[in-house]
Amino acid sequence: MRTEVTGAKRIVVKVGSSSLTTAAGGIDPDRVRDLVDVLAKLRSSGVEVVLVSSGAIAAGLAPLGLKKRPKALPAQQAAASVGQGLLVHRYTEELARHGVIAGQVLLTADDVTRRSHYRNAHQTFAKLLELGVLPIVNENDTVATSEIRFGDNDRLAALVAHLVHADLLVLLSDVDGLYDANPSHPGSALLPEVVSVDDLTDVRIGRTGVAGLGTGGMQTKVDAARIATGAGIPVVLTAADRAAAALAGERVGTLFHPTGKRRPTRLLWLAHATEPKGTLVLDAGAVRAVVERRASLLAAGVTGVEGTFHAGEPVDLAGPDGTPVARGLVNFDADELPQLLGRSSGDLERELGKGYEREVVHRDDLVLL
Repeated sequence: MRTEVTGAKRIVVKVGSSSLTTAAGGIDPDRVRDLVDVLAKLRSSGVEVVLVSSGAIAAGLAPLGLKKRPKALPAQQAAASVGQGLLVHRYTEELARHGVIAGQVLLTADDVTRRSHYRNAHQTFAKLLELGVLPIVNENDTVATSEIRFGDNDRLAALVAHLVHADLLVLLSDVDGLYDANPSHPGSALLPEVVSVDDLTDVRIGRTGVAGLGTGGMQTKVDAARIATGAGIPVVLTAADRAAAALAGERVGTLFHPTGKRRPTRLLWLAHATEPKGTLVLDAGAVRAVVERRASLLAAGVTGVEGTFHAGEPVDLAGPDGTPVARGLVNFDADELPQLLGRSSGDLERELGKGYEREVVHRDDLVLL
């Protein structure tokens, strides 16, 4: 038995599109019912559950007469708009059989990287769990733009696990665990445990499943496991039809052991859920201050500005050679910065006013990469 599983009191479960829908794109009622039965049994044992569910876009394909997942973002958003309601309705009905209330939570990356927004997200989850609701989480595909998308629900699930202070993340897929090569290839072997990133050195990781309904394959699941375990959360990866055994602590699938310690939630989101809108080039002294002393970035240490961005948006901080060393939320618009470069805070305050003495990126809004 896996004590990491049996001892968990709050679990985030992520299920992929291919595990919920038919090849034609519609929701498979039997698969949803089977999953809900497993989650309801888990809840009846006193465990709090958060479900991160893909499937909205896939569920919207058949009603719209689409034969496969569209590539264009507007078409994906239209399918998600139709499918999300169908998906949550199905979950709501199935959970009601067990006397459980479902609560829908739709997130964009922007919702949880800006300071005020992420606090709201955390409080929402806390209240839902306190009230005995089972939150069903998905990316808000209907409004997310290409610039502010998580890109895949595996990564979203890892970040939600950290946001809600989960004890365990379970990734359910159409594959029963992580193999050292394509599972269909002769001689490939299941890895029952991953203790460190060194265990993945010789692993050849594949891409999206044959159904083409998901946004990522095994690579996104391994990336999600790295995020979660790096923040101190163990991860179990297995097939959806083995969910009951996995959540009972049986040695099925692959167990990823924690490799790091919990870190401030918003910084984890900043590192893994954002795409930089630009780059600030730092001199060597500023790089040392940011990386070694964990200091705020001041205008005096910035030598160049790349990209178009506004105050409050994420930017990469790069060394003189252009290699990003950190990411942070910038306090100035891109067009304001050129006049500030290389100048001390005191000079800026005297010449431009008190509003310009502030840090370019405050250390509380900065995470090392």
